[in-house]
Amino acid sequence: MLDTLKKIFSTFLIFDENLPELPDNYEWFLTGNDEIVGISKQELSGKDKDILSAFMTPYSFHIPKPTKQEHLWKERINSTSIMEEPDERFRFVYFLFNKNQIEPMIFKATIQEFFSGPISILWESQHEGIIIEQQEAYMEESISYDQISDTLMSDLYVKIKFLVGPFLSQYTGLRNYYSFLLESAASVFTVTDKTVVTYVEVIPYNLVEHTAPDKRREISNFILADFKDDEDFLHTIRTFIDCNLNISVTAKKLYMHRNSLQYRIDKFHEKTGIDLKQFEQAVTVYLALLAHMHKD
Repeated sequence: MLDTLKKIFSTFLIFDENLPELPDNYEWFLTGNDEIVGISKQELSGKDKDILSAFMTPYSFHIPKPTKQEHLWKERINSTSIMEEPDERFRFVYFLFNKNQIEPMIFKATIQEFFSGPISILWESQHEGIIIEQQEAYMEESISYDQISDTLMSDLYVKIKFLVGPFLSQYTGLRNYYSFLLESAASVFTVTDKTVVTYVEVIPYNLVEHTAPDKRREISNFILADFKDDEDFLHTIRTFIDCNLNISVTAKKLYMHRNSLQYRIDKFHEKTGIDLKQFEQAVTVYLALLAHMHKD
């Protein structure tokens, strides 16, 4: 394969640790034999890169070299054939932190400390990727992704976001599962301040994402009515829904007297005819809020 690539790409080279410095403007790939090869970006079209990425792993020298287990997960994701059933359930967890906040190698070592067994990480870039958590590898019982996020922020000043997928018991459809998390994260974290979101919570965002822009505007205008331009009021309503329609919890979170909060909820009911204390009606308002927040 490497001989063929040499004939096709004039700038093709195999990385040598004795090189005094890395060539500028190169795309790097990791072969199945753990060789690092590169081709000048000027010689690669987008189609070329996609083809090469199908049978080699895009590589960055700032990202930890994939382990055998991580290579295996890549093969499972890209496989189109029927595979054996896994011995244990697993889930994918998307993560994203700000660029240059922490070196990928340090991040991986830090995350590993929360688990009692080795984990796999598939990197999309130097600041985002997928953690593969096997149920028997196991996260310590008392640890949650909210706690991981809080710990990284308090100890390392790293602000991180997680999208937690469901546990699966088969390898079929892994490519779609992987793509679902990446695509969902790209939309959900533009409209929520939450640091940890589950696959269940992301479904409403996906529904809004796939609604035509004119329909989103129509839903927002029709449901939110006179309040659609009052961002402070809408924040109050959104917080009430996020707090499971609990007046006391919402008032505490907003530092607002519960009577003032009740007044706003009653005012919304009076103006729109929508009772936020009724679950079905609150769901409709929630979707309208997401439509309002969506950037067309």
